[in-house]
Amino acid sequence: MFVHALSGAASFAACLRLFRSYPLAVSPWSADGQHRSIVLRYSGAEEDRASGKSGFFILSQDTAEHFVLQPWPGGESADSDGPGRSDEFTYQEIRPVDPVPAAVHRVIADGMPVPRDGALLGWVSDRQALVLLSVCQGRRGRRLPGGPQIRVLPLVGSEPLRWPAFTVSPLEDGRLWEYLDRGELVDLAPVISAAPDHGFWVPSQNQRRASWAHGCVVMRASLPTTEFWLPAGVYMDHWMLREGVPAPPASHLLGLPGTVDLARRVTLSEVA
Repeated sequence: MFVHALSGAASFAACLRLFRSYPLAVSPWSADGQHRSIVLRYSGAEEDRASGKSGFFILSQDTAEHFVLQPWPGGESADSDGPGRSDEFTYQEIRPVDPVPAAVHRVIADGMPVPRDGALLGWVSDRQALVLLSVCQGRRGRRLPGGPQIRVLPLVGSEPLRWPAFTVSPLEDGRLWEYLDRGELVDLAPVISAAPDHGFWVPSQNQRRASWAHGCVVMRASLPTTEFWLPAGVYMDHWMLREGVPAPPASHLLGLPGTVDLARRVTLSEVA
């Protein structure tokens, strides 16, 4: 019996709610159909938030009717001594009939789901999606060192005042799902997947950076929807734009090795 433990029923119910309430954060079922997962960012107990203690955790749903919570591979936490530190547990099964450590329950109850690997979001300003957010977690077995990242790619030529306030650190904001609920952030996968040959992902030509999903987006044509429209143009890393790095012409970018139709890329992220 754990010294600080809770009934497993509450934790199990909280796991079920996460998978039901945040479909955009749920990875596709594994190739063998045995499990899928959600990544959680845990910011720590209230008294510790001011010190920035945080960590990432993987919550897996198994077809054997239980869940498993594990720290990010390698114990990659932003602060290893925080309430969610990886040495509190390394692998915790969650079943209704078994006790669950209080630290594990806190991660499940208070952790913020992270959009799944490969998700593409848009920040809408004046009915235009002027900023793209590309989510990278790394594939199963080769997770991104240090935890998931969200690459923020504004439209070249757009005003920084129209970029979201969380541009520098989207996962630190903590209100990602509020923005989605309000329609300020939108899931672009349905729009992009229905319009092949409109948008393209151009990976970084640095092989190491490309392996961790660094790159840019070229929209060859605008995509309208009833709620917003996605303008044509080049979408680049916000740090490069801040530093005044000139954007190569779209025609040049589209000819670079590894360029792939964005419709195919977002579709693969949903089914891989």
